[in-house]
Amino acid sequence: MARPDRRGVAALLAFLLLLLAPFASAAPRIGVATMQPGEIFWERFGHDALVVVDPATGAATSYNFGFFDPSEPGFVGNFVRGMMRYRLAALPLEVDMSTYRDEGRGVSIQWLRLSDAQADALANALAENARPENAVYSYDYFRDNCSTRVRDAIDRAVGGELRRQLSGRSHGSTYRSEAVRLASPAAWMWLGFDVGLGPAADRPLSLWEEAFVPMRLAAALREVQVDGHPLVGAEVPLLPHRIAPEPAEGPRAMWPWLSAGLLLALGLALLGQRRPRPVAAFALVFWSVGGLLGLLMLYLWLGTAHEFGWANRNLLLFDPLALLGLVGAARILRGRAPGPLMPRLLPVLAALALIAVFALWLDFAAQDNARWIALMLPIHVGLWAGLRGTHRPAAASIGA
Repeated sequence: MARPDRRGVAALLAFLLLLLAPFASAAPRIGVATMQPGEIFWERFGHDALVVVDPATGAATSYNFGFFDPSEPGFVGNFVRGMMRYRLAALPLEVDMSTYRDEGRGVSIQWLRLSDAQADALANALAENARPENAVYSYDYFRDNCSTRVRDAIDRAVGGELRRQLSGRSHGSTYRSEAVRLASPAAWMWLGFDVGLGPAADRPLSLWEEAFVPMRLAAALREVQVDGHPLVGAEVPLLPHRIAPEPAEGPRAMWPWLSAGLLLALGLALLGQRRPRPVAAFALVFWSVGGLLGLLMLYLWLGTAHEFGWANRNLLLFDPLALLGLVGAARILRGRAPGPLMPRLLPVLAALALIAVFALWLDFAAQDNARWIALMLPIHVGLWAGLRGTHRPAAASIGA
């Protein structure tokens, strides 16, 4: 971490104290600091923390639920298996904010209008939670993360009012739509979410559930009323946002996926009848990548605690069975017949991709993978049409 600019920190604290002057009280002041998305992949979803200001000293403490230790034994294995350990850290606000200032990430604070009893209870609960023996928790990417911990702490302080007001309303977003949207600046990241998430990620979320995203929680807090007045008494910026903004919402069109699938299928079918070697080269890459992705999806389903990756219907499109075709594709590249397995495998892969269509048609809301079907099904059919004649005896002279 870069050393904080002391003048900037002093100015920040002076500004903070000025803002708090109208709220002078014997009870601590409680705020929610919301940090905008950063540029590193684990920063893409933004962040938040609870801020507690001591009324006696003016010292501001940031209670941040987003700390993890990559050096702990078994960290990588636990991460892969979905058994992450995060912890709550209490640190001076100026220290916490210096990181986001150096990264160019904007930060704003929503000061909560709580009774003295509510503020005292929340501050005491956070201090107790931050004790070393209580600080560690089992992290869940969607259901128990840094933002849901902030949400739940506030909800307990206001007697469950937050959950009551947010649970019955929805924007129609899902875990998938939010994950893909926020990861969209990094192609590998949003593709990973979109391919790897199963049907559990496609249930419409209530505003309560949607608050796993810090910016969504901040928006929801603006609408909550407690005891007849807004929960948020004031909202002020602390740091300007100097990097790319949060990705906007928007529909994802189907036609680019379908167009790409159909064009590739047509090219594979026509080229394969005359020059099967280029088609076999494409198949070699396509089946390798698809088969390995399928094995990874199977592992997520059968071998990990990543529930949102279970029962993934994209297994019908990225099928581990495709790996059985690699030997035949390699044989075609060497000018030889592919062997007896290829003519049996090609229609099976196409048929399994077709089953994905019927699964989507019979239960449309189960998994939002129509775009992947539109892309992958034509390619599987195109490979079948392009390579189905290579098993004939004359194929021995392919490319001669």
